[in-house]
Amino acid sequence: MKELTNYFTKKDIIFKQINETTPKEIGSRKKIGIYHATSVKKEFYAIFIVDAKSRFLRKNADDLMALCETLSSHLDHNFKKKVLLISSPLCSKAKAYLKENKWSVYIDFM
Repeated sequence: MKELTNYFTKKDIIFKQINETTPKEIGSRKKIGIYHATSVKKEFYAIFIVDAKSRFLRKNADDLMALCETLSSHLDHNFKKKVLLISSPLCSKAKAYLKENKWSVYIDFM
């Protein structure tokens, strides 16, 4: 979690509170890091960290959006900012699809 706060501090985003949600809590078997955070500017962030060796495809983007909806219903509020931090290669169609649905995608994490 320390590297997560350092990463966002470099991007001038400071969080007041960061909590981790395990995928098991929201009924998923995926190996993904899920965090929900509140910034100092009172914006709610849903942060997903994907660390895989294979390419992140459009199908994975659909799964990620469904997971975000499940997280929203689990925590009973919507998120203003949705962020994907990824270290594997990213399909251009998946990236365009996520950007079109108001996601921020950062490939330079880790």
